[in-house]
Amino acid sequence: MNLGKYSFGVGDRFGQQGRAQLAALIEARQQGVDIVPVWNKSNREHSIIGTKPADVRREADAAVAGSGWKGPFFVDADHVSLNNVDAFIDASDFFTIDVADFVGRASPLGSRSSAETQDGRAAEIDSFVAAHRDLLGAHRMEGIPEPVELDEARLRSVAAKYLFAVQQAGEIFRRVEARKGPGTFVTEVSMDETDAPQTPVELLAILVAMADEGIPAETIAPKFSGRFNKGVDYVGDVKQFAAEFEQDLAVIRFAAERFCLPRTLKLSIHSGSDKFSIYKAIGAAIRRFDAGLHVKTAGTTWLEELIGLAQAGGEGLAIAREVYAKSHGRMEELCGPYATVIDIDSRKLPTPDEVGRWDSGQFVAALRHDPACPRYNPNLRQLLHVGYRVAAEMGPRFLGALEQCESTIARNVTANLYERHIRPLFL
Repeated sequence: MNLGKYSFGVGDRFGQQGRAQLAALIEARQQGVDIVPVWNKSNREHSIIGTKPADVRREADAAVAGSGWKGPFFVDADHVSLNNVDAFIDASDFFTIDVADFVGRASPLGSRSSAETQDGRAAEIDSFVAAHRDLLGAHRMEGIPEPVELDEARLRSVAAKYLFAVQQAGEIFRRVEARKGPGTFVTEVSMDETDAPQTPVELLAILVAMADEGIPAETIAPKFSGRFNKGVDYVGDVKQFAAEFEQDLAVIRFAAERFCLPRTLKLSIHSGSDKFSIYKAIGAAIRRFDAGLHVKTAGTTWLEELIGLAQAGGEGLAIAREVYAKSHGRMEELCGPYATVIDIDSRKLPTPDEVGRWDSGQFVAALRHDPACPRYNPNLRQLLHVGYRVAAEMGPRFLGALEQCESTIARNVTANLYERHIRPLFL
């Protein structure tokens, strides 16, 4: 399976904008940059919208056929675990294996007594350290000035925190492989939804453990420092992020050369849309290291649909206002599942009555991610980002509006992906 050097997680909540997204990738190809599209949709999104993984496959196939796309494309089983991966196996050929919940754990809860867990954990750590004593010491890695240093105590600490999570990833990978066959799908390992970012030393040990498990991952999604909130810009120290990102690139290249990992292994950035302040640093780093990159951007498409509806006026604007009003009234419910990836200051949200008086221009200005616009409201944008459940509950009324406003929405989707994401990253 050839994921390609650069790839984007695309698709959208309601399965309507595949051709518009491919139009952006076609424009990038005409400018000399090949980006492989990967349709992704999580189990949570399927449960909220009422769709199934097979629906995403149909969307991707239809968009590719309708746009004349000639390159490879994939359908991602996004953030899967042992509990839900089986439902994705037939329709997917890309699997984002999410093991963040297992970081810091020693075994499945309730599976063994405390004493058995401790003994088994100690034995696994001893075995891992004994097998990888060559990791101890200082390692010079091309691209970063300071050596990466690892002593036995640190290696044991990292193994205690991450070894079981990687073993879970291996179990999920082998389940998929048993059903689909070797070499028939792309594997990503995700640890981004954890409490703390992984250091270069931790990333190195994680990659070694992945090699031990025989996971031929083509992408890995670590947690970076700073905040990667849904639909809004990066929050954090850009210089610190840039330094850490380059360190991660160096570690990945070192590990891929030294251990049994694909030479095409690359970083994956989750919640990667709209992180405008770090795109320049990311672009410079991947060019410096001649490295690949995977960026998940699907979530921003739903907001461009709302923008397009508001721009159309009439029923489209009425629906956009209604989605906001109902989202505002159900804020706690809608934000709960996304609590770790949103920061909404409710004091800075306009009231539903105020939004109900907005014209198209006012609604679009508040929602569109344009930091230079004085009316842009990142709090409103984040609330609407998680408010897609409200739109899903509208059923045919909402889907019908998407069809009626298709041309306006498609222009927004294509321009957003190409001008705000592809150009600053790759061009």
